[in-house]
Amino acid sequence: MKKIFFAAMPAVVALFMVSCGSDSGVPDHQTMAAKPAPPTGEAIYKTTCVACHQANGEGMPGTYPPLAKSDYMTDKNVVIKQVLKGSSGEITVNGQKYNNTMPPQQLSDDDMAAVLTYVYSNFGNSGPAVTAAEVKAVRAAL
Repeated sequence: MKKIFFAAMPAVVALFMVSCGSDSGVPDHQTMAAKPAPPTGEAIYKTTCVACHQANGEGMPGTYPPLAKSDYMTDKNVVIKQVLKGSSGEITVNGQKYNNTMPPQQLSDDDMAAVLTYVYSNFGNSGPAVTAAEVKAVRAAL
């Protein structure tokens, strides 16, 4: 029995050493500790805005206003405030009146900047990028 044990021991030790030193594709502690990438503006739009404003940004006629080619998007400080505070009551977008409630969105400055930049650069819009600093400034002024 001792002969089998001593004969097999070098193989077990060698296998252990090879398995500990190989790159198995499993992330090391530094990789695992890295912060996850922040969500993209598109991802935030899909989880936060799409239910009302729809995937194409056209909203629902008479109920939820469009973000696509929207004249309401002219002043980005107004838009930032709208997303931060929400709204209720009548607004006019592209000549059509809407009277519904938009709840305030609980987004970080970075996430709000990302989603608004996404809206400003999609759906036929060609507006400016929104920065987290701009969101922070509007939030501080509320």
